[in-house]
Amino acid sequence: MKWKLTGQYLLSVVLVVILVILINVFLTLALVLVQIGFDIPIILEKETSPEQFTREFQDRIHIVDDGVTITEEGKNELLAKHAWIQILDENGREIAGYRVPEGVTKKYTPTDIIQMYKYQEVNADTTIFIGEKDGGDRRYSYFIGIENPNLNRYVISYDNQVFFRISKVGTVIFIIDILVALWIGYLFSKRLTQPLYTLIEGIKNLAHQKFHHLHKPQGIYEHVFDHVNQLSHQLQANEKERKKLDQLKEEWIANISHDLKTPLASIQGFSEMIKDPDYQFTIDEIREYAGIIEKKSLYIKEVIDDLHLSTRLKNKELSIRKKTVNMVALMRNMVIDILNDPEYADRQIEFHAKQENVPAEVDEILIRRAITNLIYNAIVHNDKDVKIDVSVEKKERTHITIQDNGKGIKKEELDRIFDRYYRGTNTGDAHKGSGLGMAIANDIIQAHGGEIAIHSVEKHGTTIEIQLLSPMLFFVGK
Repeated sequence: MKWKLTGQYLLSVVLVVILVILINVFLTLALVLVQIGFDIPIILEKETSPEQFTREFQDRIHIVDDGVTITEEGKNELLAKHAWIQILDENGREIAGYRVPEGVTKKYTPTDIIQMYKYQEVNADTTIFIGEKDGGDRRYSYFIGIENPNLNRYVISYDNQVFFRISKVGTVIFIIDILVALWIGYLFSKRLTQPLYTLIEGIKNLAHQKFHHLHKPQGIYEHVFDHVNQLSHQLQANEKERKKLDQLKEEWIANISHDLKTPLASIQGFSEMIKDPDYQFTIDEIREYAGIIEKKSLYIKEVIDDLHLSTRLKNKELSIRKKTVNMVALMRNMVIDILNDPEYADRQIEFHAKQENVPAEVDEILIRRAITNLIYNAIVHNDKDVKIDVSVEKKERTHITIQDNGKGIKKEELDRIFDRYYRGTNTGDAHKGSGLGMAIANDIIQAHGGEIAIHSVEKHGTTIEIQLLSPMLFFVGK
């Protein structure tokens, strides 16, 4: 895998370089061919070269009986190119000229003509070109000097054997260059792909839930390594939390199963006794047994209702039917209803309200369920002599407080008190049911856009604070 990744990267780099070179060569050749074939100035401006100008200038030279002349068109062209012309006869003697600089030789030998064309310069800005004019029985030569500092001509001599040897050396150098480029490319690609290989292995470990493999951040991928390590830590924490939640679920299911088996056993036992023809029960006994069956059935129904309500709240499938409710009256009735229950008639529950009307936009049934769960939680998790204070007050928001002076909650349990499936260590035989009461209360408060917070100190009691949105009040003045 490691060598494969490095090789693929190196090959891709080499192929890209070769492809770019080939494309550039192809485009250059294509442009040149188009310019030559269609006479379109694509690469170079359409302009007559000095050599071509010199060859074609013979048409501007006229031979007449009394000598050689230059046409006016030719003179104009020479002026436009800042050029001059010197026409020679067969003996190398000047017979005509135009704009010939001073000091230029008037008589040339064949050697002088060659030297003049190849090497001799009239001045630093002038380049000499040579042409020939056919005069029938006579032939004339002419020099054209073009004054242009940007114009240069080089005469190169070379030996084919030397050129061949140079070509061989160049080929060897070219091969060496390719090998060096491949070696450098290999080192560079290895530097890039080695961390990638490590990253790929790290991601494979994460995919196989091996979260303890960490890598030292280094190189150009330092930040990527750092993020992978952070992801590994987060996944490890999530996995630990998931296992803990699974354990809580298993314990919760075991508790629910146990709590349901007890009333079911009572229902089944009393039902079989009443049904048995060998037993002759009085009306009072039958009514007593029927009452027990009813009580156990209601308990099972409450557990099932809790499960159903918790699922709907978790999945946000519950419709909240809000209306303006006086929380003072609602909570006073809740406290009275609890105290009217014979099981809790002897408990110390006090209700406090500084105002008689504290309006809030709530679903009356759900908010009653949430606050009742919280009060019952304070009752069943503490001793019978616990004192519970319930208060409501209108501030910027509707503020509800449920406070007790009971056992309190351990610090390590406080963060999980609203988790589903969680039961605190203070749970005793008095607290049966789904174990979802606190989670349901929390979900209902949050569904109303409210906030709930819990503060507790062991052996000093617990305080639960709820804040609900208050309805907008509009006052119309006279």
